[in-house]
Amino acid sequence: MATESLEYPCALTLNVPFPDARLASVALRALQVDKELSSLVKRDLSVAQDEESHLRVEYKATTNRMLRVAVNSFFDSLALVLEVMEELDVDVMEARKASEAKTP
Repeated sequence: MATESLEYPCALTLNVPFPDARLASVALRALQVDKELSSLVKRDLSVAQDEESHLRVEYKATTNRMLRVAVNSFFDSLALVLEVMEELDVDVMEARKASEAKTP
């Protein structure tokens, strides 16, 4: 582990909250199919289940620039996954309809 820290000195951990564990798992499965293109970056995705469900993303990179590029790319992919969830997920659509019905 110490050798890996020396090889990949730049690190960042993201915790992306989701309304429930199911949605976090859906995002995990959608995002993990895209592997990092560069061997200069390592990424580990998991679902952290605590009071709230979070998609946990751990990045390690050889340089800050590589870390920034990888995280920016991840956020683009995450935005697309969230947009698709919002449009197509039945539970999300039902929640939206319920909240719109409450609005006068």
